[in-house]
Amino acid sequence: MCCFQRVRVSIMMEKADSVQKLYTRMRLWAFPDQFVIEPTDGSSGSSLAVSRVDGSMKLIDEVPECSSLRVPKIYTIFGVVGMLRLLAGSYLLVITERESVGSYLGHPIFKISSLKVFPCDNSLKNTPAEQKKIETEFSALLNVAEKSSGLFFSYETNLTLSAQRLNDLGDESRLLPLWRQAEPRFLWNNYMLEVLIDNKLEPYLLPVVQGSFHHYQAAIGKDIIDVTLIARRCTRRNGTRMWRRGADPDGYVANFVETEQIMQFNGYTASFVQVRGSIPLLWQQIVDLTYKPKFELLKLEEAPRVLERHFLDLRKKYGAVLVVDLVNTHGGEGRLCEKFGETMQHVASNDVRYLHFDFHHICGHVHFDRLSILYEQISDFLERNGYLLLNEKGEKMKEQLGVVRTNCIDCLDRTNVTQSMIGRNMLEYQLRRLGVFGAEETISSHPNLDESFKILWANHGDDISIQYSGTPALKGDFVRFGHRTVQGIVQDGCNALLRYYYNNFRDGTKQDAIDLIQGHYIVSVSRDTAASSQKGGLEAIASFPMAFALVLTGFLFATMSLRQVQYDFRHFFFSLMWAGISVGIAAFVRANGRVFCNRPRLHNPR
Repeated sequence: MCCFQRVRVSIMMEKADSVQKLYTRMRLWAFPDQFVIEPTDGSSGSSLAVSRVDGSMKLIDEVPECSSLRVPKIYTIFGVVGMLRLLAGSYLLVITERESVGSYLGHPIFKISSLKVFPCDNSLKNTPAEQKKIETEFSALLNVAEKSSGLFFSYETNLTLSAQRLNDLGDESRLLPLWRQAEPRFLWNNYMLEVLIDNKLEPYLLPVVQGSFHHYQAAIGKDIIDVTLIARRCTRRNGTRMWRRGADPDGYVANFVETEQIMQFNGYTASFVQVRGSIPLLWQQIVDLTYKPKFELLKLEEAPRVLERHFLDLRKKYGAVLVVDLVNTHGGEGRLCEKFGETMQHVASNDVRYLHFDFHHICGHVHFDRLSILYEQISDFLERNGYLLLNEKGEKMKEQLGVVRTNCIDCLDRTNVTQSMIGRNMLEYQLRRLGVFGAEETISSHPNLDESFKILWANHGDDISIQYSGTPALKGDFVRFGHRTVQGIVQDGCNALLRYYYNNFRDGTKQDAIDLIQGHYIVSVSRDTAASSQKGGLEAIASFPMAFALVLTGFLFATMSLRQVQYDFRHFFFSLMWAGISVGIAAFVRANGRVFCNRPRLHNPR
């Protein structure tokens, strides 16, 4: 080794030693005036004191002595998610329960089982009543945030990057703290970490991703293969199914998810990445109490620019892009499909290819095996752009040069069925390359591997669907069992009704919570106080439960009056009156459906 190389290695080793490891277990002391977080994992680092008055932070050498009169509550925590500042107080989010779910390239991965919010809002005592009321409304949204699902983290590796991007990291980047290596798009707590970053609290800066993580091992003869499936949800246009649709003016789309399938065998590692995301046009589908609200295309003149920005970003991050559009060609979906295909002509090139596949028309509700027709049309792209393959020494033998981007309307049900089909074919392709499979051998030839693979993708689809729509994925029985079942069709009906309920009566509040914790909405004293005082009109009094109760009451009185007609004919007119009132209220609610739904209050639906 030359002198220069020895010096360089020596410097890198010194830098590696200087990078503080993340604390893996801590004790949180809840004193009346402050929270103190003390590392208890054997680390010799300082404790973190957080003021309960203004949320200010500082490192201290020792935990304060406890008063014999007031013994502080003590909590075991496994990470600090971040700090959120509202009108008058700050709120500390920490991990109180975790679950080990496997490993990513040899590093342990954990799922957050329980989040807890600790308010640093003692200063509320001295704030005006109006601000106190608004603060209470905002802090209630944090209770919704506590229930966020599908949150994962690692103390040792960067979970926001695919295996290929991790492999491409330079030596200098590998030595950076995890939060500095992280891909901002997939860093769920990016906004909440800002206060900790400003205070240079490196060992407390824990990156968290939202998505899915599942893995299994299967035996093929004497060989053991390990398959992992990871989903990373983008935070740029994050939200709920009906309140985040399409793209924003910068080209970021709703429900954008990067899915990575990793196979490990005898020291070899193969990684294959796919993405899904909403149709990248400006469109919306605002709930209005109807089962399927109408699709609205917005600012059509901006469609080419938005689409160009979206695919410019995809090409930069993934290389060539094959767009697989699974939407219907009739009705509201048809109008979106037509505009999408038409606008794609402006960006189509050697690096971007568009393919429409009418999933429902070709596959119907049960013939999903016909997806083989789609695979024949895209197999050339997959073979040409390949996947990442590392040998036993970690050396790159092959790399993925492009990505398949799949979408339907929600990018949940049809999309997951299609992506699982592509993932299955790519896994077979990789196993043949490594000599595990013969030329004609398939996953279906090995019942144990086949069953595990189906369950892997079914659980993956359910996780993503729950985060966006509130229910498990539809058509999940095909992914899980390889065919449609009566039970699965019935379950799809129940989940469809549940989606209707969540979309209309729950998701507005959930959307507000998402916008708040991810910094899409920044709390402002002047703006929020003014907005609170301006609430009025029908929106201030509209209540669907009350309207529903009035309709039922009216029909009840109409029925009771009708039963009395045989004794007094005048009750017939009373019956008509009550029935008319019920029908009138129902018609009024229907005509003003958007107002009676649970709408987001913090952010415009766009």
